[in-house]
Amino acid sequence: MDTPLPPAQELALIDRELAQLDARRGHLLARREWLLRSAAPAGWTAPAGWGGAGAAAPGAGRRPEASAPSAQNVLLTLGAVLLAVAALAFTLVSWGSLGIGGRAAVLAAVTAGALAAPALLVRRGLRSTAESVAAVGLLLTVLDAYALYAVALAGADGTAYAAGAAAVLAALWAAYGAVLPRLAVPAPAAVLAVQLPLPLAVLAAEGGPVAFGWALLATAALDGALAAVPACAGWLRARAAWTAAGVWVPAGLLGAGALLAAAVRLAAAAGAGAAAGPALLAAGCAVLGVAVAWRFPSAAVAASAGGLAAVAALAGPVLPAVSGGWAAVAVLAAALPLLGTAAAGGVPRAVRRGLGAAGAAVAALVALWALAVAGGAVAGRLSVVREAWESTAPADVHGPGAAAVAALLLAGGAAWWAGRVPSRWPAPRRRRPAGPAAGPAPAGPPPVAPRVASPAPAAAGPGAAGAAAVVCGWAALFAAPLGYGLPVGVVLGVQLAVTAAAALLAVRPAAAAAQHPARAAAALCAAAGAVAVSLAALDGRTATFAVLGAVGAGAAAVAARRTAAAAVRSGGAVLAVAAAAGLVAATCALAGLSAPRWSLPLLAVPAAVAAAGPRTGRVRVPAEAAAAVVGAAAVLLPAGRPALWSAACALAGVVCAGAAVRPERRRLGWAAAVFGVAAAWLRLWESGVTAVEAYTLPVTAAALAVGFVRRRRDPLASSWTAYGPGLAATLLPSLAAAWGDEHWLRPLLLGAGALAVTLAGARRRLQAPLLLGGACLAAVAVHELAPYVVQVAGLLPRWVLPALAGLLLLAVGATYEKRLRDARRLREALGRLR
Repeated sequence: MDTPLPPAQELALIDRELAQLDARRGHLLARREWLLRSAAPAGWTAPAGWGGAGAAAPGAGRRPEASAPSAQNVLLTLGAVLLAVAALAFTLVSWGSLGIGGRAAVLAAVTAGALAAPALLVRRGLRSTAESVAAVGLLLTVLDAYALYAVALAGADGTAYAAGAAAVLAALWAAYGAVLPRLAVPAPAAVLAVQLPLPLAVLAAEGGPVAFGWALLATAALDGALAAVPACAGWLRARAAWTAAGVWVPAGLLGAGALLAAAVRLAAAAGAGAAAGPALLAAGCAVLGVAVAWRFPSAAVAASAGGLAAVAALAGPVLPAVSGGWAAVAVLAAALPLLGTAAAGGVPRAVRRGLGAAGAAVAALVALWALAVAGGAVAGRLSVVREAWESTAPADVHGPGAAAVAALLLAGGAAWWAGRVPSRWPAPRRRRPAGPAAGPAPAGPPPVAPRVASPAPAAAGPGAAGAAAVVCGWAALFAAPLGYGLPVGVVLGVQLAVTAAAALLAVRPAAAAAQHPARAAAALCAAAGAVAVSLAALDGRTATFAVLGAVGAGAAAVAARRTAAAAVRSGGAVLAVAAAAGLVAATCALAGLSAPRWSLPLLAVPAAVAAAGPRTGRVRVPAEAAAAVVGAAAVLLPAGRPALWSAACALAGVVCAGAAVRPERRRLGWAAAVFGVAAAWLRLWESGVTAVEAYTLPVTAAALAVGFVRRRRDPLASSWTAYGPGLAATLLPSLAAAWGDEHWLRPLLLGAGALAVTLAGARRRLQAPLLLGGACLAAVAVHELAPYVVQVAGLLPRWVLPALAGLLLLAVGATYEKRLRDARRLREALGRLR
């Protein structure tokens, strides 16, 4: 059609009209809904043909709180539960005059009806109702079995009958599910019932724990077969989607129960013969776990459980013949073949991962035990710190034992082997995306690229394996000489050699990223060994100097090694400074000096580090930090002896002042000033000086001199920054002392000094001297006039003070604006000062 408007304007007009119509329609619908809720006439119904997306029947805007299927399921479930309760009450209690036989007959008839009804219900499309009735029918079959036992087999063994009844019911329920394939209840019920026959049969036969474990294992194997056989797995999956996966839950629980029974009997076995049966059961658990993992690629956990069971089967018969730590060695030896199996070729990935994880877990537990034993032996040797230079024998220390050392060496060797053959360990498989096909592209949406599987971690990473090998090997070799009666020199020499080997490994350049964890572990082992051997060397004078010298030289060499990592070099610098401090302290002790007199020689260590300065290179910061710790300890040593403490503070101030000469260490000047002031104050305290001005005036003079120089260099600097700290250092302590001083000399001198400071501030127009001096002068004046004011106030009548206060308030109120203007002028005048 033709219109006089251009198309763009006509479209805009149409859009506006439609928007207005939509708004009006929404308003009318909202009004209609309100009318229906509040004032609709009785019996009113919507006109025929009334409809629309937003105008349905009354109440169409409300969402139902429960959907029809959910409400139906709730009703059906409640009905099934009530029927089950009624059936239980009918069977277990009595109903009228019927005996157990009559009740059994009634139950049989009702059961037949309950099992036949689902077929008709499913045929009519009432599947949910059929499921509920079928569940009641299955429960009735259990009650029928009980009624049969009570009527005809009351004298039979109840446990044996329960085992047979469970087997028969499992078969009947499976057949019932096959007849009615659309029902989901019979399949899981049959799976649940099949778990009971074998364990109940063993209990009825009064079998031992091993026989019960075999029953559990056989049932778990049956569950695995149900999931592994394609026909059975398909039948279960067709009946209930969760039943095929649900068989793994009872299989896992029963397998774990069998393995637990085997482990308990192996622990209680008194000999190899008694351990044979439980070991054979553990071997069966291992075979089942590996078989499941071999069949299902996602069941690596089953292979891990099988690996643990294999360790129990191999080590179980040997454990009764060994004692102490050799039992752990036997367990470790049984776990090592799992690592070899995990790295073998031709084995499924799930089996390799599971077996490797089991072997690694056992080896880690044994290694932790051996590390704890070795650490206890080393810690016992460190008890010589309490009796330094007493020359005790290492034979007095309880060593780690050959079993712990052997366990550490085996674990370290296994870890080293695992790190040397990383390519044979399970690696994640990646699916490559398909390349572009030749020819024209097909019509339709572009193809979706196949998803690339995310890489999974290997069974044992080369880096972690190398670190574990380093830690285990170092711990074994470091603790091995203890407890065998060797001379002190031999023990310390071996430990120094082991520590040096770890340090060499730490500074060795890494050829690959996988070697970084091993280097880090070696660095930590070297640091721990250096500390331990240094403390153990306090047993003798010669050993102390020899070991500390060797440790210091080695640490300095590590700090100077450019190929070493930054953290390793920093640790070497810290150890070198600590060793130097130890040598100085040992020299002082050898000279017969008391501990407080060690402070001055110890300050030579931070002085040497400060003098070295930039020559220390990249380890300057950690070296200076360690030197600062040594300096702080040296300053605190003579605490309680003022003369010696003053000398230590003075020397520390000189060291800080020397270091502050370098531009990057300017802030140490504050530390030098603090130490200098502390040295002067301690000297005054030692001399018995009690006047606070003797302590504060030197600080004030120095601070004012520094402030004067600061103002000369920076005219814009505030007077509070330049002169405030120096003036407050004397005025405030002297003012506090003057308020408690009964004599006239200190207030007079303080007032005169405050007056001079105030006048100087007014003359130079400086805010800090003016305010600090004026406030101090006013406080001194108040202190001097206070006794007279109190005396006059005591002579006046009591009504005078309230009257004066009232007059003051009236005067202030009468001239309020003028007082505000004066206060503003005073503030502006103070603000103009610097």
